[in-house]
Amino acid sequence: MEVVHPRPQLTRPDWIDLSGPWGFAYDDADVGLVESWQARTEVFARTIEVPFPPESTRSGIADTGFHPVVWYRRTFARPERSDTDRLLLHFGAVDYRAHVWVDGQLVATHEGGHTPFSADITDQLSAGGDGDHILVVRAEDRPEDMRQPRGKQDWELAPHVIWYARTTGIWQPVWLEPVPATRVESVRWTPDADSASLRVAVRLTPAGGEPLRIRVRLTMDGRTLVDDTYAVLGPEVERDIVLSPALVSLDREQSLWSPEHPHLIDATITLLDDNGVVDEVRSYTAMRSVRAEAGRILLNGHPYFLRMVLAQNFWPESHLAAPDPDALRREVELARRLGFNGLRLHQKIEDPRFLYWCDRLGMLVWEEMPSAYEFSTTTVDRLTQEWSEVLARDHNHPCVVAWVPFNESWGVPAVAQSPQQQAAVRALYHLTKAVDGSRPVIGNDGWEHVVTDVMTVHDYTGDAETLRARYGDRQSVEETVRHVRPGYRAVIVDGAEYAGEPVILSECGGFTLETGDGEVWPGYGKVDDPQALLAGYRSLVEAITDSTALAGFCYTQLTDTLQEKNGLLTEDRKPKVAFEDIAAITRRTSSAT
Repeated sequence: MEVVHPRPQLTRPDWIDLSGPWGFAYDDADVGLVESWQARTEVFARTIEVPFPPESTRSGIADTGFHPVVWYRRTFARPERSDTDRLLLHFGAVDYRAHVWVDGQLVATHEGGHTPFSADITDQLSAGGDGDHILVVRAEDRPEDMRQPRGKQDWELAPHVIWYARTTGIWQPVWLEPVPATRVESVRWTPDADSASLRVAVRLTPAGGEPLRIRVRLTMDGRTLVDDTYAVLGPEVERDIVLSPALVSLDREQSLWSPEHPHLIDATITLLDDNGVVDEVRSYTAMRSVRAEAGRILLNGHPYFLRMVLAQNFWPESHLAAPDPDALRREVELARRLGFNGLRLHQKIEDPRFLYWCDRLGMLVWEEMPSAYEFSTTTVDRLTQEWSEVLARDHNHPCVVAWVPFNESWGVPAVAQSPQQQAAVRALYHLTKAVDGSRPVIGNDGWEHVVTDVMTVHDYTGDAETLRARYGDRQSVEETVRHVRPGYRAVIVDGAEYAGEPVILSECGGFTLETGDGEVWPGYGKVDDPQALLAGYRSLVEAITDSTALAGFCYTQLTDTLQEKNGLLTEDRKPKVAFEDIAAITRRTSSAT
């Protein structure tokens, strides 16, 4: 099993995994701060396995009740370092609000349950002296707070309808990283495949006034593409690197990234001074372009039909956390075996290691912000802050080909009538475009579009002839977008216009094959046996791919998720129908390509 760095887009070889057993305590009365639990030991009477949430069986706790405040504690030894090294403490994700202490000193606070944060703990360790050091985390995740971006995590005691069990506290890796005082803080890649150029922006943490240089080395399959050195004139170095024009002309299939040919460019960034190497990090990127244009999705300048499956990436034994690192790879491999070229990550910001495997194995990703469910200025503040962190974290991943800040008007329930809620959708759409102009943005996926680069429709009609009538050609698609309500909601709000954007059925299908275990939500079409599931899937995909106007589809869904038994796979990732039978249908040639 390949060990993937918890932050695969910016790696150094020396990092210390802090996963494993930690002390744990519930703080239902919320007295821990007043009673200074960060300085106590006796309150941590339980043991939890990090990074699994306490609601899950893999954590060793398996308590699904309401516990809005939880505490963690563990000791660690300071790694050997030189006098100039710093030590960073990293958290992949803590849901939802975190306070972190080292040796009794507060080192970090963070709000947002799906994005990373870090702290330089060097000075705290020095003050704490030699020997073991104490790390304490307080996590606050209030189920009743409907203004908190929560995605599909339930606010009721037990999962109901389409919402699933909660994930509280630490649910992605925690690790230590020794770094130089002067170092590379971040690397941002923006490819322009049309011009065979690559923009790199390197942000530094300078600790002195010595002259510095940055060396950028790019290789593909062992072949050197670039070996350039630039003077450092400020805290950020930004350059446009022109690659060989043959990469985007003569050698497209051998050079450009796509699901069929996931070619990656390996990068080494070396920070130098007059005495030699100051810091060195590894990264990667790819040459690829994606646009929504003339009613089609263009990948690397050519029409590309999206064959996606909705992925909630929820595991019954570990909830939002993957049960083991290799499960992230297996999830991508399963979708590929079913014939899909894309995943619509639904209501979850996934572990960066999952995106690494999508990059490495070849799988397009639509990335969607987990929703809040009550509109307010607090909701807008929280969404804006966390979504900005998502855009920064995942910008570099070539697999990500669309950003989705809202889904089905969740969090903006009156968007069809409310100018303020419409402004919120426009604001996050334009914020996303301002931060990243290289990908399409869908303002509010599914219906009630205010502004969007792709006209997405959620249509669970199981009747193939109805799908042909609604989406068979350009005229019928335009009629559906303007006048039909497939999800009982208008596709576009009054005042918005359909201007020929690509149309994608971004949720469809959902045939439920009951397995006889647990509650089943009846909202999807029921089938009685695997052959009926296969027949329903075939009729649906044939109707969609016969369309001369649709640019793609997203079938709901990849795996069963608690009450939603409409997966092509069961919760334990077993196929309900043979992989090859589903894949043959999924890959059916589209009239739109």
